[in-house]
Amino acid sequence: MSELNVVLIEDHDLTRIGLRTALKQQEGIRIVGEAPNASQGLRVLESTQPDVAIVDIGLPDMDGIELTQKFRQFQATNHNDKTKILILTMHDSEDAVLAAFAAGADSYCMKDVSIDKLVEALRATHSGCSWIDPAIANVVLHQVRQTPSNGHNTNQAKTVAIGAVDPEMEQVLESYPLTERELEILELIVSGCSNAAIADKLYITVGTVKTHVRNILSKLCAEDRTQAAVRALRSGLVA
Repeated sequence: MSELNVVLIEDHDLTRIGLRTALKQQEGIRIVGEAPNASQGLRVLESTQPDVAIVDIGLPDMDGIELTQKFRQFQATNHNDKTKILILTMHDSEDAVLAAFAAGADSYCMKDVSIDKLVEALRATHSGCSWIDPAIANVVLHQVRQTPSNGHNTNQAKTVAIGAVDPEMEQVLESYPLTERELEILELIVSGCSNAAIADKLYITVGTVKTHVRNILSKLCAEDRTQAAVRALRSGLVA
């Protein structure tokens, strides 16, 4: 397992120290820098270019969303998109969540996440997946699905917040298109239906649903149903 280089940007000393201590005990995780505010954090990110940066939203000089925007601009100028951004915060409001993704964040975790889940999120984020805390996943999905498609939508920016599908994902979907049944099940997943509910609605067995779900996750390169739902919405597979 390759070593994962991480930077911590968190203004609360106890939280930052606690994170550093906990992550250092995890195999394959290396803390290569840290900062108590956004200005210092930006400099650390530019100089170290870690695999993943853990960024708090509530920083004292500029918030983590603005920091993310500025660092994405730096990356674009320098043609380097190595570093992924994982937002770690107590803020679970729709505005905060969607603004973070609009700014270019890759993943979003709540601060009450367990260390095991945080490590899982770090590795998923590094691999190119968007890890979204289950506590706010419904916020994201609900907001996107509430966006009208008539072109006269005042909340259009919130749809953009989820971001366009990556070119790599477009190629995957072209190479391994979902079947009509898989698309039908994917739409029910996005609607929040359980496997049992999907089986009832489609008059098929739960075992058959599970097989379809596994195929869907594989084709969308998703680790779980939440990631599959987000990618479905981002790619336009589900309206």
